[in-house]
Amino acid sequence: MEPLVWYQDPPEQLRSPILVTAFEGWFDVGGAATGAVDAIRTEDSTHLGDIDPDMFFDFSRQRPEIRIDQDGARRIDWPRSEICCSPVAARDRDLLLIEGVEPHVRWGTFVDLIVELAERFDVAMVVTLGAMIAETPHTRPPVITGSTTDPRLARVLRLGQPSYQGPTGVVGVLHTRLEGSGIPTVSLRASVPHYVTGVANPKASRALLERFERITGIPTHWSSLDQEATDWEKRIDEAMSDDHDVVSYVRRLESRYDARTESTIPSPDDIAAEFERYLEQHGDG
Repeated sequence: MEPLVWYQDPPEQLRSPILVTAFEGWFDVGGAATGAVDAIRTEDSTHLGDIDPDMFFDFSRQRPEIRIDQDGARRIDWPRSEICCSPVAARDRDLLLIEGVEPHVRWGTFVDLIVELAERFDVAMVVTLGAMIAETPHTRPPVITGSTTDPRLARVLRLGQPSYQGPTGVVGVLHTRLEGSGIPTVSLRASVPHYVTGVANPKASRALLERFERITGIPTHWSSLDQEATDWEKRIDEAMSDDHDVVSYVRRLESRYDARTESTIPSPDDIAAEFERYLEQHGDG
């Protein structure tokens, strides 16, 4: 069986799509990245295909789940990576989405499939979403770190260039392979409070979508997560309210956060315009 399993073609030819990826696992604390991709999907999104899991997973570590559907039939849900497309109204480009679970083995083959997919649909750029633990308070907007290995793109989008050395995940392998293929790639990573990691974090998902929209100009409807983010913060407040040591610690984190973030943020419209100019010039090249 071929590892790329296709069910259908896009309803219409994709227009210079941006490929967005998120993988559950080491680089998705609190499900922030996969939650962001879930939120991007609309009723108009089309499930194009999957990356078959058989050659990429140890099912004794990531077990499939059995369920009973509405008709009473037993179904097995495998940890596959879904490939979807979403049209973007009033814009000249669409979205291609890959959401799944970080594979256990054959990372090189896995990322080759993503590069193959990117080339098949002639993507203009790949944006990987992730979330990592950090000493950040849950009461403040999550810090989003953006980076790219492309010096010009870093200048255009006001992003950093990666300097990390050490153990990596499949996303790190993917970035290296995409760079070698000449496909522009950006990483957006949310900082998740290290004391709140075991539950879904809609506040971090919201922040990832807001930053993605700011740099691409593509609407993500991130405000639809406002209430979920507010409810999440209230639950954390209530859980820690009786522990004075924890409350005091969070107050110290707030002071450090406020001191670090007193800077001017460029206009979203200016950044999006620069981004479009970059992609137009990159395509001509």
